[in-house]
Amino acid sequence: MANLKLAKLPDRTPVKLSITITPELQNALREYAALYAQAYETEEPIVELIPAMLAAFLESDRNFVRAREAAQRGRT
Repeated sequence: MANLKLAKLPDRTPVKLSITITPELQNALREYAALYAQAYETEEPIVELIPAMLAAFLESDRNFVRAREAAQRGRT
């Protein structure tokens, strides 16, 4: 097998989730989307913002990141 610089690409198959949220959270998401539109002068649907928000949250949770890295080291 060739020793390539580029590692095998991860699975990029989208996964669809359905969730139920509170009316308060829906209002907060609408407000966030409005502020996002003001800040970047482009409107994005809430459903497009949510995955980016979740990813940013997970990346900013240092305890989660450390635990995930430790688990990955344990698998190799």
